[in-house]
Amino acid sequence: MTLYEYEHSETSTAPAAAIWPLWADTGRWPEWDAGVRSVVLDGPFAAGSGGTMTMDGMPPIPFTLTEVTEGRSFTDETRLPDAHLRFEHELTDIDGGTRITYRVTIDGPEGFGPQVTEDTPDAMRALARLAEASVRGFRVAEPPTRGGGPDVTASSPV
Repeated sequence: MTLYEYEHSETSTAPAAAIWPLWADTGRWPEWDAGVRSVVLDGPFAAGSGGTMTMDGMPPIPFTLTEVTEGRSFTDETRLPDAHLRFEHELTDIDGGTRITYRVTIDGPEGFGPQVTEDTPDAMRALARLAEASVRGFRVAEPPTRGGGPDVTASSPV
């Protein structure tokens, strides 16, 4: 067994509030991670919930959400017969948007870690772009004349 550690960050002009729903709705993961065919979560997006992820050419892989901080971060872990994988996902507010960070720790066979993480930057960039596109589909309307804050309404991109 070899310990492999990996970290990668991408920035997005989208706020964390636009990225988080793309993480929390596991059925949407294939929209931004080209290697994922499907994800089924057996319960809420909360610590302790488990599920399965199906990747290209592989049988379903079980995972468990071990930590979830609503709107900010989550960690999932997978235990395979010959490996333990831990994926940390974090959103950090920065000027003009959000930093998306993935940290991966794998205790497994030599060379396994790089295979698992080789498409991570592409998936993260696709996640950022999808969140940015979702933000462009909304606009903040003028505040109502009587009390309350801005009203967010759907609109077509211009």
